[in-house]
Parts: sequence; structure tokens; C-alpha cells
Amino acid sequence: MQTSKYTKIAVIVLVLLFLALSIISCSTHVHTTSQAPTSKKIPPGQAKKASGSKSAKAYAPGQQKKY
Repeated sequence: MQTSKYTKIAVIVLVLLFLALSIISCSTHVHTTSQAPTSKKIPPGQAKKASGSKSAKAYAPGQQKKY
């Protein structure tokens, strides 16, 4: 059985294409679980420093006056 020159070239190209696609598709993805920065409540002492007041009592949740 005689195969033509073009058939051999076509088979070689298809095999190389298959190998290239196989190698390219073997990639791994790393998923990180970093959380987006949320607006967390800052501690009373830090809020006091930021506002410049002398007491942190107004910024502490347990020290709020109940009406």
C-alpha cells in the first residue's frame, strides 16, 4: 500500500497539533481565598485617636447610652 507524500505530511501535522493541544490543556489553576477588604469596625481606642477626642467611651459599643 502506497501513501502519498501529502498524506504523510497531513498525518504528521495532525499528530503534532494533537500533542501541542494536549500539552497546552494540561495547566493548573490556583484559586486563592483572599477576602475583599470589608469595612470592619475599628477598636474604640483607634477611633478615639482618629477623631482626636480624649475619651474612647463614645466609640465603645457597650458604653452607648440607652434611651
